[in-house]
Amino acid sequence: MSLRSGLTGAVATVAVTAVALTVPAAAAPRAADRADHTATRQAMDAAVTAGVPGVTAGVRQGSATWGATSGVGDLRTGAPRSPQDHYRIGSITKTFVSTVMLQLEAEGRLSLDDTVEKWLPGTVRGNGNDGRQITLRNLLNHTSGIFNYTADEPFVRTHMLEGFPEHRYDTLKPEELVAVAMSHEPDFAPGTSWNYSNTNYVLAGMVVERVTGHSYAQEIRDRVIKPLGLRATSVPGTKVTVPQPSSRAYGKFAPTGPTYDVTTMNPSVASSAGEMISDSSDLNRFYSALLTGKLLPPKQLKEMKTTVPADEGTPNSGYGLGLMDLTLSCGVHLYGHSGGINGSSSVAVTTADGSHSLAFNFNSDWTGNSGAVVEAEYCGK
Repeated sequence: MSLRSGLTGAVATVAVTAVALTVPAAAAPRAADRADHTATRQAMDAAVTAGVPGVTAGVRQGSATWGATSGVGDLRTGAPRSPQDHYRIGSITKTFVSTVMLQLEAEGRLSLDDTVEKWLPGTVRGNGNDGRQITLRNLLNHTSGIFNYTADEPFVRTHMLEGFPEHRYDTLKPEELVAVAMSHEPDFAPGTSWNYSNTNYVLAGMVVERVTGHSYAQEIRDRVIKPLGLRATSVPGTKVTVPQPSSRAYGKFAPTGPTYDVTTMNPSVASSAGEMISDSSDLNRFYSALLTGKLLPPKQLKEMKTTVPADEGTPNSGYGLGLMDLTLSCGVHLYGHSGGINGSSSVAVTTADGSHSLAFNFNSDWTGNSGAVVEAEYCGK
């Protein structure tokens, strides 16, 4: 749920993570039916002032839509961002993966109480890891205790920090990513605590493939993208480019170091934990459809929205099954997710009834207050 907002130590926030939505403590509730997006635009401008090259955002509120940009999409030419920009969505991918898993549960093809060992025998073993003790539910709500492979410092240095230019086009298999995690002891016993781990969703993608006989990417296309008509959403696999229209993506490999163009990269480093691409309009349509029951039966939607405490520095929040639960300072209750990957930080949220959705992207991975944009849209500040 939380992507640390600055570069800290050897492990950077550009790993496939979720963006911190730090907000003040909740106050008296207010209606989330605002049509004035002035505060949102101001928060976007403030992000650019703070160093984000550019921001693109979209809102869907009932039958009305609104889109805006701030800053630039290309530091070399000064070209602006577009409201129709495609961008890498990082860990927002997790909500799509969880949706497919819950659809499979509704069809009786798996149970969330199944062990990882049942579907991936021998995969989660060694150094105290035991897939016989971890359920699929533990994967989806990050209570498995499995080490986060993007917290492995050699891996991060090689694939996300100083080694990125040399290795940006490497193809990494899911099994390789899991092996990085298996070289570490678990963070805790399954079900006893919470820790955000991208390894959980790499394993979830592998389970989808084992259950269906198809890649998790194909299942997302067939079960979510096509039915909802999400024309800008894709699961790129090893494709290194972002479809047009799109902006350049920028990253830093050290807190005070130079800014690099990191637009092209092989997203297999993120796999089913965060490789997807979308745009603001599609993300708003997806989360609205999800929360209004168009993708899951009531039982599975309830399971997805059932949260555990997520101690990631974000007050008034919890984590469900690939879904974040957040209450803002003005009392507005949101569901959604956030995501970061090299050069890209994104957020997509909607109200509990799916009637007011917001999605936006910073084309940077080292700065910008995502929480301020969310607060501005829903609370007007």
